[in-house]
Amino acid sequence: MKIVLEHLTKQFPPRGRKAQEPVTAVSDFNFEIPDGQLIGLLGPSGCGKSTTLNMICGLEKPTSGRILFGDDDVTSFPPERRGVGMVFQNYALFPNMNVFDNVAYGLKVKKVPKTEIKERVTEMLKLVQLEGFGKRRITQMSGGQKQRVAIARALINRPKVLLLDEPLGALDLKLRKQMQIELKRLQRKLGITFVYVTHDQEEALTMSDRIAIINQGVLEQVDTAFDIYEHPKTRFVAGFIGESNIFDAVVISQDGDTVTVGTEVGKAQASGFTGELAAGTAVSVSVRPENMLYSRERVEGFHIKGVVKEHIYVGNLIKTIVLLNDGTEVKINRFSMDDLPKEGEMIYLYWHLEKGIVLPEKNLVDTDASR
Repeated sequence: MKIVLEHLTKQFPPRGRKAQEPVTAVSDFNFEIPDGQLIGLLGPSGCGKSTTLNMICGLEKPTSGRILFGDDDVTSFPPERRGVGMVFQNYALFPNMNVFDNVAYGLKVKKVPKTEIKERVTEMLKLVQLEGFGKRRITQMSGGQKQRVAIARALINRPKVLLLDEPLGALDLKLRKQMQIELKRLQRKLGITFVYVTHDQEEALTMSDRIAIINQGVLEQVDTAFDIYEHPKTRFVAGFIGESNIFDAVVISQDGDTVTVGTEVGKAQASGFTGELAAGTAVSVSVRPENMLYSRERVEGFHIKGVVKEHIYVGNLIKTIVLLNDGTEVKINRFSMDDLPKEGEMIYLYWHLEKGIVLPEKNLVDTDASR
């Protein structure tokens, strides 16, 4: 099922006695979720992820905008008319029922014949790899098993869309990683649309066909995991996903797609920017630690120098911290100890031009998740 959000906005009444303005939880969201994709809604706590999910489900009513399932406007539909399944972080299972009865609950409410209930529950338990667990009490199940029961219960009604609100948040790290793979396998097997809320970057990058990055109710970028990491569209995305060295800068000149900037610590360049930037425009330049290079001599087009503060050994990864003259710390990641600069040594920093990402103060977000 394709889902389209058109100018979706959600505001809540003012909070506190002195508050005058409503609180905007979701601001003018516009993006499309193609049929059969798993899209992750990713952002810090309180950014609007769960509110967006609740509006898609029908638990929250938008202040303005529309929600379309295929060609149908479902904005005013209650949850039971939308054909969606919902999985929560706390499982929401009935502890007084066994696994079979928990999974079968929705069908019993609909008065589905017992023979069909048995067939469909058996099918669901097989799908989530819980064959033979039908008579097991919920209190006897592990966290991962409980989550699979919750997923089976959501899927047994054959929803067109499955919505998941931080479903792995209560699991330990090892089990989370295992369940991430299982959920992705399940989504591909079923071929239905999954909308997945998480604040865990690795989880979103591992599972999602597309990721929607949300910050304080604003949709920052909708893209593949690769492009979110390699080609961030905003300063927030560059800083939120993984590690990044971000320099505040001002445009000195532009020649085609190559931009020369000045920072408080020196001059630098970057290429690949497709727009036009006037001299004096405030921008940020983002460089991932693995793309940061160093030299003992000045490199043409760059004049950023610093002193090696320390090397941090993290397994097979070596993190070098370089202190610039304004107090900024720059990170360099390497997988080899060969030719590492010594602590206290002065070095020049640079990068391949295409590895420096120029980020204007304001940027139009491409929110078409179908591309």
